[in-house]
Amino acid sequence: MKSNMKTRIITGAVLICGLALAIWLGGWIASVIFIFAVGVAQYEMMRALRARGHQNVRWPIWVATVLSIPIIILWDNGLLLPIVVVTALITTAYVLFHGEPHLEDITVSMLPLLTVALPGMCLLAQINAPYRWLQVLLLCTTFLVPNMGDMFAYFIGSRFGRRKMIPAVSPNKTVAGAVGGLLGSEITALIIWGAVYALNGATARALMPPMWHFALIGLVGGVVGQVGDLYASLVKRHCGIKDYGTIFPGHGGMMDRLDSMLPVAVIIYLYQTMMMW
Repeated sequence: MKSNMKTRIITGAVLICGLALAIWLGGWIASVIFIFAVGVAQYEMMRALRARGHQNVRWPIWVATVLSIPIIILWDNGLLLPIVVVTALITTAYVLFHGEPHLEDITVSMLPLLTVALPGMCLLAQINAPYRWLQVLLLCTTFLVPNMGDMFAYFIGSRFGRRKMIPAVSPNKTVAGAVGGLLGSEITALIIWGAVYALNGATARALMPPMWHFALIGLVGGVVGQVGDLYASLVKRHCGIKDYGTIFPGHGGMMDRLDSMLPVAVIIYLYQTMMMW
């Protein structure tokens, strides 16, 4: 048990360092790194669904994921929705006109598009934010709010958890852990806002959103992150697997690490869009 925890901590520390480096580099390099990570998670989910016997269509989603880098970075974040809609239409048409069509083939094909590829494109939109401090603020919030929420949920749930939350989906998650996770997400969001405020000059501070925005984002992001985690667990249970992969010792696959962060990326993108308005 102690050895497994040590492995988890070491792997987590390495991943945090890699994330910090990607955010620091920014631009095209960060875009490629993040889309590569999302692509691995996408592959893991598609593989799990295929192993379960689903005939999910893959190639339109791969094309959209790769093309989203130049489209969003060189043109406009507003093209994100058209990319997703066109991909969904192509996927639907392919199922309808290719062999014997089944409704479940369309719905299962949409899962990786909407829950993995779309959040990946939202990360590109955050990298494409107009100010460097805003890029850091948005990306750190997307990754750290759910990640620290997971950490708080684990330790508080292990210590005080008694009542199971949804045992049919995730037997180890408790109500106390969920509350602790929300607390961790809230604290993290406020710390991120405070750090960015303290490390930037008067011009950036004048443009920064008020603190109460991030108090709300911490709460919403904490809830959405936990829902994303439960959704990924439900897919794993449906597919009869324990983890999506084994590339991260003690953590499983890429999708196991990104499951709570991907839906938060969508929430932060929506917030970013409202800020631009």
